[in-house]
Amino acid sequence: MLDDLVLFIDGEAIVLDKPAGLPVDPPRDGSPSIVARADELRFTFQREPTPVHRLDRDTSGCLLLARNPKAHARFQQAFEQGRVTKRYLAILDGIPKGESGEIDLALAKVSSVEEGWRMVGDAKGKPARTNWRVVRTVGDRALVALFPETGRTHQIRVHMAEGLGCPVAGDPVYGRGGRSGMLLHAAGLMVPRDNKPAIDVTAPWPRSFVAAGFDEI
Repeated sequence: MLDDLVLFIDGEAIVLDKPAGLPVDPPRDGSPSIVARADELRFTFQREPTPVHRLDRDTSGCLLLARNPKAHARFQQAFEQGRVTKRYLAILDGIPKGESGEIDLALAKVSSVEEGWRMVGDAKGKPARTNWRVVRTVGDRALVALFPETGRTHQIRVHMAEGLGCPVAGDPVYGRGGRSGMLLHAAGLMVPRDNKPAIDVTAPWPRSFVAAGFDEI
C-alpha cells in the first residue's frame, strides 16, 4: 500500500519513498503507477495528490506530491528556480577518476525505429549539471553521492555513463543492465517554503544496495 511508503505529510505535501519498478505516470501497458493509485493517498482530503516532479521507473526514493493546486504551483516554481536540493546515491560499474567534481554536459533526445529514444550528450542540447562525490568503493564498483543542479530527463544516468565513463549499475539503457535492477536512489529532498519549515526528507537505505555489497553509511 502506498500509505506505508509515506516519509512526510502535512496539509500541502506528501513525500513517498517510491519503490524501484513502480512508474510515476501510467505506462502504455496499463500496469500500476503512482498516479493511477493516488486515491490511496487522499487521507482526509477530497483531492488526489499530484506528483510535482518525476523519477524514472527503476529509480527509488523521495518523490514529492502536492495535495492541492496552489501548493503544486509553489513547489513547481521552487524546482524551476533551482531552490530545491536533491541528493541521489548510485552504485556505478567502475570507479571514477578523482574523488569529486562537476559534470557540465548538455543533453539532447535522439530516437530511431530500431532502438527507440534515449538521451545523449550534445553541445546543442539543454544545459545539464551534476555534482558528484565518491563515498566509497567495493571491488570494481563505486558508491557516489550526486547533487543535480538541473533536472533533465535521464540526466544522472547519462552523466554517469558519458561524463564519468562509469554507468549506473543495472542501467538497461546506458549501462550493462542486469537482473538486480538499476541501483539509483533519490536519497534526500529539501524543498524550501516561505511561510512554513522546509520539507527536508531522507529516504531509507535501499535493500538493493545492501544486496550489492554496500551497507548503509
